[in-house]
Amino acid sequence: MKRRGEKLTEEKMELTEGSEYKVSSLGTRDELVETTGVFRGFISIGVEGTGLLMELGEIHGDMAGKKRIIPLQAIVLIDIVSAKENHEEEDDKGMSHYVG
Repeated sequence: MKRRGEKLTEEKMELTEGSEYKVSSLGTRDELVETTGVFRGFISIGVEGTGLLMELGEIHGDMAGKKRIIPLQAIVLIDIVSAKENHEEEDDKGMSHYVG
């Protein structure tokens, strides 16, 4: 993770499980919903939808520790609060392929 003031290089950026993010997403017509917490992964919503699974941080008071699903199409921006290194291998990531 880059420190404040360092220049970003052309490295691959991706959300990593266990990292803390602040996500602004669409709420009502005039408001954004702010979610700060730990990213726990991607989750399917229905047949074609995908969302971020976030564990809510202390800033959410009584909701801290609970999970929130944010649909990808509702996300306006994501701030990186603290990032963990991604230690996954870049192979097929466990996905199986059919070759006919």
